[in-house]
Amino acid sequence: METRDSPSPAAIEETDFRGKTVALREPARRIVCLIESALSGLYMLGAESRLVGISTNIYQSGLFRWYAALDPRIRSRELPAPGNWDFVHLESVLALRPDLVILWAHQSEAIAALEEHGIPVFGVFLKSREEVYREMLALGRLTGRVDRARELVQWTRQELLQFQESLAGKAQEAVGPRVYFIWAQGSRETSGRGSLVDELIRLAGGRNVAAEIDREHAQVSMEKIIAWNPEVILMWPNDRMDPADIRSDPQWQTVDAVRKGRVHEFSDMFLCDQWTLKFPLAMKISARWIHPEALASLDLEEEQRRVLAWLYEGKL
Repeated sequence: METRDSPSPAAIEETDFRGKTVALREPARRIVCLIESALSGLYMLGAESRLVGISTNIYQSGLFRWYAALDPRIRSRELPAPGNWDFVHLESVLALRPDLVILWAHQSEAIAALEEHGIPVFGVFLKSREEVYREMLALGRLTGRVDRARELVQWTRQELLQFQESLAGKAQEAVGPRVYFIWAQGSRETSGRGSLVDELIRLAGGRNVAAEIDREHAQVSMEKIIAWNPEVILMWPNDRMDPADIRSDPQWQTVDAVRKGRVHEFSDMFLCDQWTLKFPLAMKISARWIHPEALASLDLEEEQRRVLAWLYEGKL
């Protein structure tokens, strides 16, 4: 049930991540959202009843159980899924008669086709935590849920600030441990300077060994990884590889993180989604791995319950 809607719908203009102005006569009532960061945001806003279409990924991955708990239409697989960040079935989207479609900003052909049919499209491309906040505030304006969006962003900022202050008081290292991040594409796929991963590692009290590379996604050589000699390895959820595979691989045996058993995999994409306001939870999990002694008393299960209860207003 929605609450705290703006009392008087008015004309809305919002600039998306392409720099394009998206104009609505009133808050969106029929939304097709094909990217998960924005979808998560709409549920946090309490605007889920506006959804008439979602990404196919929700039905095909570990995300399903979370969204099934949030929405009975997803649980019964009744909510249409006309595409995702990679593919859009134009006719299926048009049949849903949306007054707003949310896509990745780089889906230029799909966006152009939808706009030719007079459908407003909000394009999203997130590269930093501030842009995550910007997305949430924009979604709040587009759905008439401005107060809730501001509340969510302010709460997240405060969570990060309080944890940073606490971590500074507990972790005694003048320079944080060296951390290497592994994407699901492969053990040599990582993130460099200026990425959300880089920000995550820094806020968790570590040093991204790939910070010398100015790219969000980068392929690096095994020789480079060995030279970096990370003390901690963080892995994005991966169906094809887990920490045991890294630990048993002969190529990795000289790396400090492997020798000391400090290879960790995030357990769940939904919980650790850095492109949403769940960023503080991913940060705390990372910090617990990076500073295990200083944060030995940090109860991650309790943190998960508390964060989800607040962000999703008790629906999880």
